[in-house]
Amino acid sequence: MIGILLVTHGTLGEALVQNVCHVLGRRPPLLAQFGVAAQDDPLDILPLARHCLQQVDGGAGVLVMTDIFGATPANLVLKLLEPGKVEGVSGVSLPMLLRALTYREKGLEIMAGKAISGARDGALNMQRDV
Repeated sequence: MIGILLVTHGTLGEALVQNVCHVLGRRPPLLAQFGVAAQDDPLDILPLARHCLQQVDGGAGVLVMTDIFGATPANLVLKLLEPGKVEGVSGVSLPMLLRALTYREKGLEIMAGKAISGARDGALNMQRDV
């Protein structure tokens, strides 16, 4: 099973994990979050992020999800990536995370693609698209 690590600003990752637990009625295995505070030095927290990554790595790889590409959490994620073993996507949302959880047995590349499509498909104009 592919692990999932959320690396986000503040408590966004924690809130997403709590909401996934609410939607699914349980906490999915191999799912963790790592919040980056404004005062955190990226070099100081890199070892902590690596530790979180190891905690969710069950041997099939890890998908790391972050909120805003180019921001500190995403820059931290860039230091964690290993092609084929640790992949990263930005723009994390609840639809993206739920889609990723649905496809975590299909391989890391497929799961990353499905996560991105989940975010894209989850954004719609409720008056025109429904």
